[in-house]
Amino acid sequence: MSGTSLGKVDHWVNVILSLKKLSALYLNGCDLSHVVHPYSYSYVNSSFSSSIVTLSLNENNLNSTMYHWLFPLTSNALVELDLSGNMLDGIPKYLGNLCSLADLTFSRNLMPIKLPDFLSNLSGCTSVNLQLLGASSSQFTGSLSDDIQNFSSLHYLDLSYNQLHGTISDKVWQLPKLESLDVSSNFLKGAISENIEKSNILSVNLSNNSLEGVPLEANMSNISNIEDIDLSSCKLGPRFPKWIQTMKNLSRIDLANTGISDNIPEDFWYTWPSRLTYLNISFNNITGIVTNMFSNFDPRSLTIDLSSNNFYGHIQDVPSGLETLNLSKNNLSGQIFFLCQISDGYLSFLDLSHNAFTGPIPDCLWNFTRLKVLTLGNNYLSGMLPSSIKFLINIQVLYLYNNSFSGKLPLSLKNLTQLTFLNLGANKFSGYVPGWIGERLSRLYALILTSNKFIGTIPSHLCELEYLQILDLSMNKLQGAIPSCLGNLTSMVQDGSGGNQNVHFVNGSGGQYVDRSMIKWQGSLREFGSTIDMVKIINLSSNNLTGKIPDKLTDLNKLIALDLSMNTLVGEIPSNIGQMKELLILDLSRNNLRGGLPSSMSQMTLLNYLDVSYNSLSGRIPSSTQLQSFEPSRYIGNAGLCGLPLSKYCPGDKELEGPPVTRENMDDGEERWFYIGGAIGFASGFWMVCIALIVNRRGRHAFFHFMNSLENRVYVNVMVFAARL
Repeated sequence: MSGTSLGKVDHWVNVILSLKKLSALYLNGCDLSHVVHPYSYSYVNSSFSSSIVTLSLNENNLNSTMYHWLFPLTSNALVELDLSGNMLDGIPKYLGNLCSLADLTFSRNLMPIKLPDFLSNLSGCTSVNLQLLGASSSQFTGSLSDDIQNFSSLHYLDLSYNQLHGTISDKVWQLPKLESLDVSSNFLKGAISENIEKSNILSVNLSNNSLEGVPLEANMSNISNIEDIDLSSCKLGPRFPKWIQTMKNLSRIDLANTGISDNIPEDFWYTWPSRLTYLNISFNNITGIVTNMFSNFDPRSLTIDLSSNNFYGHIQDVPSGLETLNLSKNNLSGQIFFLCQISDGYLSFLDLSHNAFTGPIPDCLWNFTRLKVLTLGNNYLSGMLPSSIKFLINIQVLYLYNNSFSGKLPLSLKNLTQLTFLNLGANKFSGYVPGWIGERLSRLYALILTSNKFIGTIPSHLCELEYLQILDLSMNKLQGAIPSCLGNLTSMVQDGSGGNQNVHFVNGSGGQYVDRSMIKWQGSLREFGSTIDMVKIINLSSNNLTGKIPDKLTDLNKLIALDLSMNTLVGEIPSNIGQMKELLILDLSRNNLRGGLPSSMSQMTLLNYLDVSYNSLSGRIPSSTQLQSFEPSRYIGNAGLCGLPLSKYCPGDKELEGPPVTRENMDDGEERWFYIGGAIGFASGFWMVCIALIVNRRGRHAFFHFMNSLENRVYVNVMVFAARL
């Protein structure tokens, strides 16, 4: 019955109790919190006993008043109970007397609960027989205390993503049947207890806590049964934990971001012959040569992540069944022909960026049909894109930024119809920007071709990219007019982002990749990561574009950055440019624009970077808080411009102003009386205002009301501005 609304159904509990042979009841997402009369007291108090073995009530927004009607649905027949996704602030003691209950799931409850109290209420016969306790992503507080020793039958304990603090009780490691422990993402501290060597545990996840190191390595060396260990974002370093090599049964290792700053042992790569399926030692400062990535790993290996370290040398061998491979941000070198060894067809994520790899992309990509993310940026790769790139039919991200790739964009790229992010910037690609990008790559939200050798005009087919938010064609040799149809780009006139289109799920275990890119921002390059889907920009700077700025371009009222600088554009700035009220950056410098700055620009209240220098603009700079706040250098090179912030007066301005009063043109007597007069004037005015406010109650109230309103207005404007950055 999951998903069926029972919000208006009274006495439904009585109906359930009348079904004598009912053994499994699933009421997930049934609006049970809206039921006013879930049961009849007279019926519930009868001798009927529930026969339910499995009961699931998750995602109903229930609070603890539900325990009154839950009671008759529970009996010693109940084996599995799921109360996840509710608003429960505790658990009743009668649930501690369910002697057959083996599986209790209490995840995603949004009310604070003290874990010791929770365990205490389960301390009857339930605690003796309970085998699984899943309580992740709730609001548990307190510590993982010695009360856990009462749960002697536990096989699986998951308290991850809570607010637990203190140390982990030694009693946890003494639970005789415990096989899996997950207390990740809490606020636990201290060292791992030496009693871990007494445990029979197979899987341990202590990640994202403030745990500091481990007991003596001798204690860890006695643990041979652990198969899966995750200590990521704990404090293990700075020495490399050699005890990890004594755990001969390991198949999964995660030591990412653990503060290790050491050389990796040479025999590390031969410790687990054909056993490892997952290795993550990223975000450390580990140094060494990756001598062999083949020996340790099961051919069906899922993940190898060595990113953000100091590994160097050439990569020789890799497992054939890889699903994700991340070697980014190291000092690895040599050619990348090892990619041809990944031949089983499971690869979904490949990141070799920020290394010193050389040579071409090998023409053996036909096995990469499941690949979703390919990022090879910031290397020394060269040559033309291989013809086998056409087999990347599920690719979503192609990031080749800052290499030396050359040649025309091959027609085979037309097959990459799932692309959402394409960055080929800072290479040596040449030829025309293909129109089929707009026709075939219809899912693109980012198209970055900056710093290449493209020629010809901007194809109007790019206007068909309805999801496009980032268009960067800067620093090429493009010519001709700016297509007016760019004003039809749908995504640049809509509020918000494209719905996490910058996040890519790359394997079945929940791994994800977030797009990153270098973008020109306020005159310099800046890397955008998790916020890149909020960026809406057009950068056509440093080309040979001619003609006028299309009036239609000003329809893009959600654009936040427009850079048309360093072209040969002519004509006037569109008079209605002020309707682009979301613009933070506008750079029109170094063109041949003429006429005045449109008065509508005074409406661009969010503008925090403006450059119109080196054109042929004239007339008064419109008055606004924003336009007068920029440095005069943003307006120079326009002989006809006048008015603040320039020092050049507009016609008639000088007559309206007297000579400035300065200390230099005062004699000593005048200067003395200047200060005396100023002091008297200030004192007189101050006391007149104070007396008026004291005597006039209504005036006093109005004055402070005005000041309070002014404070609120300033605060709101600042917060709105910050939120839009």
